[in-house]
Amino acid sequence: MRIEPTGATLGAVVTEVSLGTLDEAAWRGIERAFLDHAVLAFPGQHCTEAEQVAFARRFGELSIETLTFTNRAEDGSLRPPTDPLVQLLAGNEGWHTDSSFQPVAAKASMLTAREVPATGGETEWADMRAAYDALDEATRGLVEGLAAHHSLFRSQSRLGRDGGATAAGIASLYGRSDHGARTAAELPPAPRRPLVKVHPVTGRKALFIGRHAFAIPGLAPAESDALLERLVDEACRPPRVFTHRWTPGDLVVWDNRCVLHRARPYDPGEARTMVHSRVAGDPQTETAEELVAFDTLAA
Repeated sequence: MRIEPTGATLGAVVTEVSLGTLDEAAWRGIERAFLDHAVLAFPGQHCTEAEQVAFARRFGELSIETLTFTNRAEDGSLRPPTDPLVQLLAGNEGWHTDSSFQPVAAKASMLTAREVPATGGETEWADMRAAYDALDEATRGLVEGLAAHHSLFRSQSRLGRDGGATAAGIASLYGRSDHGARTAAELPPAPRRPLVKVHPVTGRKALFIGRHAFAIPGLAPAESDALLERLVDEACRPPRVFTHRWTPGDLVVWDNRCVLHRARPYDPGEARTMVHSRVAGDPQTETAEELVAFDTLAA
């Protein structure tokens, strides 16, 4: 097995290993590399869903075994850009970390590429450990004492999608029909999380920010938005960004506790199909400080 760092402050490409027939020694090497590099890309694995689930379970209990992210409809045609599911998935083009808007955030996430567009559609990851280390002294002192709420509905609303459209997209993603108009009072509560997270294994500090974060207690809404946007802008710059250009069969796994990620735009006239697995966070370290009713923060 070869583990080659990407040249950014995060990420490594792992080759000469088969994830479908992984032995314990190889797994231990992957586990160490995961903690060191935070993002591991495995080109050309072509894992079945069962193999992907088995590999994902090595990282912990799963909150999502497999979920297909695609702009294809059930009949194989391509969904239009106005489709609620396409609009939901397009939101992932903003920097974020998975499940930060849920009571327990995710530990890790995994994608396998099935179909990829000819151009665009890459995934990028940004190193929030190195981003924290690069903060000037004044900003570091400021963010150490702050927290923010997180909401998928709020981040989608900033892109012009109302609660009904977001609820419809979520229902479509999970193959449900139980959606409709959502008022602010009906939306899920918004967890509150510190802006600085201590990794539960490595002990390294990292920024915990992204598009779902908003409403820093003690700051006016405009001041909160400005600070969060500045932190993301400054954090997600080279050499702290790793970009992966997908080919079918590639698998990538990343540590949600210390990185942000985003999808890159692509031609909506082409298909992009990715199989996602998600590792649940440890409730002792990934549970939000508190949950606050969304309608009290909506202003």
